[in-house]
Amino acid sequence: MSTVIYPSPIFGPIHSRRLGISLGINLQPADGKVCTFDCIYCECGFNKDRRPTLPRPSRQLVAQKLEEQLQKMVAEGQLPDVLTFAGNGEPTAHPHFAEIIDDTIRLRDQYCPHAKVCVLSNSTMIHRPEVHDALLRVDDNILKLDTVDPTYINKVDRPTGSYDVHQIIERMKAFNGHIIIQTMFMRGALSPSSLNVDNTGEEYVGPWLEVVKQIKPQQVMVYTIDRETPAQGLEKASREQLDAIRDRVIAAGIPCTASY
Repeated sequence: MSTVIYPSPIFGPIHSRRLGISLGINLQPADGKVCTFDCIYCECGFNKDRRPTLPRPSRQLVAQKLEEQLQKMVAEGQLPDVLTFAGNGEPTAHPHFAEIIDDTIRLRDQYCPHAKVCVLSNSTMIHRPEVHDALLRVDDNILKLDTVDPTYINKVDRPTGSYDVHQIIERMKAFNGHIIIQTMFMRGALSPSSLNVDNTGEEYVGPWLEVVKQIKPQQVMVYTIDRETPAQGLEKASREQLDAIRDRVIAAGIPCTASY
């Protein structure tokens, strides 16, 4: 059972497999998880087991704590490579997400102008115009697309509200290439139900790749399980499987990285 709950609103810096030295920005409560997905592989655990009692941090508190941490990092001569919106749930669900992005860009420009502003999102809020526009303003708009199969999404990503993958795909196209697609590949079967969760086969990879070509992202990131998961029976995709998927994306003319 995973028990990772991140401080709020700032955590780290940490070393990210995909992003380098990352200073985390968590727009969810510090004592629990608020997410529009309930992924079986989430390092923060299941939603029902991590109900918060504290509120989300305010826009003002996020800006204050971020500036304090950046001032400290400047004084120590350790600047981040990236300011990453992640943490205990979906960052774009914060009611002042767009304004917080603007504050973050301003502080980045002041203290660490070479750092990127990155958002890790499950894509569920990109129908909101203010979220869409804010994501166009960040450097790395990293949106999740684990598969294009609705049945798989419902058993693995487990959206908490309405989720139409075909609408999500169309909204991803609307970023006109200003998007990085992030996909989790894994193997195994849920215990004790023995429900197969392997999405590394052609049944899933082929249709996913065709959609990726249509979206035309600036980059794709494929990765696999790296930390403890709340569901039992999940297994890492192999290095060979991830490399094969990565190579197919690259062959389609799209830059792609694989994290093991």
